[in-house]
Amino acid sequence: MEGTGLPGHMYVFWRQTRTTKMKNSRGSFLSYCCVLLLLSLLAGGQSPPPETKNNCTYAVTIETTCTRGAETSNHVSVRFGDTNSNDILVRHLNSKHVGRVDPLEPDVLDDVPIKPFQACVVDEFQVKSQCVKSPICYLYLKLTGADDWRPGFAQVRVLEGSHLSSDYFYFRVYLPRNAWHGFDVCDKEVTLFGIKHNRKVFVKKPYQVLY
Repeated sequence: MEGTGLPGHMYVFWRQTRTTKMKNSRGSFLSYCCVLLLLSLLAGGQSPPPETKNNCTYAVTIETTCTRGAETSNHVSVRFGDTNSNDILVRHLNSKHVGRVDPLEPDVLDDVPIKPFQACVVDEFQVKSQCVKSPICYLYLKLTGADDWRPGFAQVRVLEGSHLSSDYFYFRVYLPRNAWHGFDVCDKEVTLFGIKHNRKVFVKKPYQVLY
């Protein structure tokens, strides 16, 4: 035939062979694509979503008041979270100390290791844990030991997303020893007597422990 230099009967055989090969190659390519798609779907079903498998850095800022005897050398624990994600628990917050900070600015005043929770001092601690999905809305502190401690305020900033940071939680009382004390503004109800906050009960709730 014209363009191939082949006789008529050989041209028909060439066309049939070429068509068969193209069909087979297309079928193999489609099968390969289907296998890749199936594997990606299976892998995606087993992997956690990006926002939960990635870790975030949390800057925990805590003020110790200037009241006489407000400081402490005991261990302090903190736990915080949002309405959706797992609870984040730091048992030994003292070991995460970064330094003192300016009360009016988030900048660290020094990077020299200094004993935290001194009177009239604002300390910053940094921890890495799972990322929250919505703004942090509860924070609890726990004092373990024989000392008294009178914190002023506490706040958690999410360095990867400021919109997820918490508001300030104001304590300004001596904490009870060996017990969680804090605030939960996640679930609130407006009543005739004001805003009612539900009490946080930590029972059988998954959390990530940081030491």
